[in-house]
Amino acid sequence: MMISLQMSRTANIKVNLPSATQAAQDYKPDMVNITVDKSGAVWLEQKTISLPDLSLVLSNRFRADTNLPVYISGDRDTLHGAMVTVYEAVRSAGMQKVAFAIGGNEVQTNK
Repeated sequence: MMISLQMSRTANIKVNLPSATQAAQDYKPDMVNITVDKSGAVWLEQKTISLPDLSLVLSNRFRADTNLPVYISGDRDTLHGAMVTVYEAVRSAGMQKVAFAIGGNEVQTNK
């Protein structure tokens, strides 16, 4: 599994990404961007999508390009189960190159 520190120039839904201490930037223009917001809603390229529809889209895109990378972003407050459900949909579509987008080392304070 690949991990990306920050993805520049991606048009995606704004989420509060969790941080990690080390990761290398990895950007490719031909990729799938999936976001899970803190309510658990799934977004594909800035449009909400149901899990069955996501699976169908991913299966079709995988048939067209078996090396297509997928980046999954989740808000810091997204439940783990929602992220796992999306990851399972990606893997069941056949996608092998899957990475989770994370933010930098910002310190989060509880207010």
